[in-house]
Amino acid sequence: MARTTNGKGADFVFLPLGGVGEIGMNLYLYGYGRNGAREWLIVDMGVTFGSEYEPGIDVILPDIRFLEEERHNIVGLLLTHAHEDHFGAVIDLWPFLSGVTVYATPFTAEMLKSKLAEIGLVNGFPLEVLPMGARCTIGPFDVELIAMSHSIPEPSAVVIRTPLGAALHTGDWKLDENPLTSAPTDIARLKALGDDGLVALICDSTNAVRDGVSASEADVALVLEQLIREASRRVAVTTFASNVARLASVAQAARAAGRGLVVVGRAMHRVIEAAQATGYLDPDLAYHEETAFESLPPRKVVALCTGSQGEARAAMARIALDEHPNVSLDPGDRVIFSSRTIPGNEKAVARVQNGLADRGVEVITDQDAPVHVSGHPRRGELEQLYAWLKPKIAIPMHGEGRHLEAHARLAEQLCVSEVVRARNGAMVRLLPGPAAIIDDVPTGRLYRDGLILTRADDGQVRERRKLSFAGTISVSLVLSEKGVLLADPEVALTGLPAVDAEGTPFATIARDAVIGTIESIPRPRRKDHALVSEAVRRGVRAAVNQAWGKKPLCSVLLTVL
Repeated sequence: MARTTNGKGADFVFLPLGGVGEIGMNLYLYGYGRNGAREWLIVDMGVTFGSEYEPGIDVILPDIRFLEEERHNIVGLLLTHAHEDHFGAVIDLWPFLSGVTVYATPFTAEMLKSKLAEIGLVNGFPLEVLPMGARCTIGPFDVELIAMSHSIPEPSAVVIRTPLGAALHTGDWKLDENPLTSAPTDIARLKALGDDGLVALICDSTNAVRDGVSASEADVALVLEQLIREASRRVAVTTFASNVARLASVAQAARAAGRGLVVVGRAMHRVIEAAQATGYLDPDLAYHEETAFESLPPRKVVALCTGSQGEARAAMARIALDEHPNVSLDPGDRVIFSSRTIPGNEKAVARVQNGLADRGVEVITDQDAPVHVSGHPRRGELEQLYAWLKPKIAIPMHGEGRHLEAHARLAEQLCVSEVVRARNGAMVRLLPGPAAIIDDVPTGRLYRDGLILTRADDGQVRERRKLSFAGTISVSLVLSEKGVLLADPEVALTGLPAVDAEGTPFATIARDAVIGTIESIPRPRRKDHALVSEAVRRGVRAAVNQAWGKKPLCSVLLTVL
C-alpha cells in the first residue's frame, strides 16, 4: 500500500484485539491510511494462562484472524515491556504475520531472545533493539518511547504520531520515584508532550477502582529485609519472576541477614540472566542452585521460588505438596508471597497456601504485611497523568469491565471532552473529527493445547468440561451387513458411579440401552450406520440420565462384518 504523506483524506484509528475487558492478552493496533486502506502498527502481543475453566490448556492467546488478513499492511510489532501478558504470544503468533519486524528495548529483547533460543529461532529473527527514550520511524508512524515505572525493567509508554496528530499508549505504568531498577517515570517528558498537544490517551485501567497512589518498590524492600532477618528458620519467597527489583530486594535481604540465596525455578534463572546481561542485576550476584538447599543450615537459607500464582508445575506448588525433588519445608519455616493474586487464580493460590499451612509452615501474604506493591496506577496517579497530558480523547484499556468503567467515569470527571468506551474488536477513529467507533472486526481466543494452536470455538475444551462433570461412555458394536448384532456390545465407563441408587451397575444399564436401541431400529434401516451410531449414543445417554440425573459424553465405535 502506498504510504500517506499528508493528512488529506486520511484517518488515524485505534483497534484493540486483546486486553480490553479482561486481564491479559494485550494486543493493540494503530492504523493510518486512506479510505479504509491502512498500514498497521501492532503494540504488544500477550497471553494469559489457562484456568480450571479451560482444562488442559497451557496458555490463551488473542485470535489474530484480522491481522492475518492484513499481514501485508503491518509495518511493525512494538513491545512495551516483557510481561507475559504483553509479549508472551510473539513466539506462537509471529509466524503468521509474514516475518514482521519486532521492536523492543534491551531487557525486553533479551527476554524474547531467551524464548527464541528455546525453539532455535534466534538467528534470522527480525528483532530491532531500541534504546530507552528512542524516537524512530516505523512505516507511516513517528514513534517515541517514554520511560515509565512498573514491576519490570524498561516499561515504556509509546507516543504514536501521524500527520493528523499524536496518541499516547501508556502500556503498564505507575508513579514511583524509586523503582530500584529502571529509571522512574519521565514526568518532564510527559508534561512536555501535554504542552505540545495530545489528541488521545490510551491508558492502563487496572487500578482505576482504587483511590490514592501506589506505594514504592523501595517500601517493600525494607519489609522483606525485616521479615527475613527476624525469621528463626528457613525462608522462601515467591514472587513474579519478572519483577527484577523484587528479586534484587530478596537477594539484598538475604545478604544482610547472612543467609545464602537459593534460586528455584527455571523462570527465575531466565530473568536473572536477562537482567545481568542488561545491567539490572550485578553480574556477580551470588546464589546457589536448588540442589544446595538441603545442605544449608535452616537459619542460613532464603529460597527464591516461582509459583506465586499457584501454578501446578511451578516450584511453590510442588513444595507445598512435598513433591519437589530438591526443596522441602518443615514446621516453623516461613513462606512470603510477595505478589498479588491475579483474578482467576484465587483457588490455585489458596490451595498452595493451605497446603503449606497444613505442613506447619508460616505463610505471609500482602494481607499480613506490605510485602507487595502494584505496578499499576491508582486514581491519584491517573489524575496526575491527565493533568500533565491534557488529552482531548481518553480510551481506557487493560482491565476488566469494572476497571474500564471506573476509569471512563474518572476521565469524564476530569473534563476530558471525549471518552470512548471501546472493547476488543471495536475500531475507534481518533482523527479526523470527533472520536467514534467506526467498525467492528472479529476477535476471540486461541488456545495453545500442547503443541497445537486451536480456536476457542473448536469445541475440545467444552467437551473436557463436560467430561469433568459427567464422565464418558464408550460403546463398541459389531453388526453384520444385514444389521444383525454379531456379539454382545462392549461398554467402557469413565468417571461414572459403579451402580445406580438401586444397585444396578451402570455398565448393565448402558449395555441394555444399546441392545434395546438396536432392536427398535427396523433391520433395513440398520444399514444406515450413521443412524445406528447416533441412535445408540442418544439411547445410552437417556438411559444413564434417567438412572443418574446426568448425561455423560458417549461415543460409539461401529464395526460391520
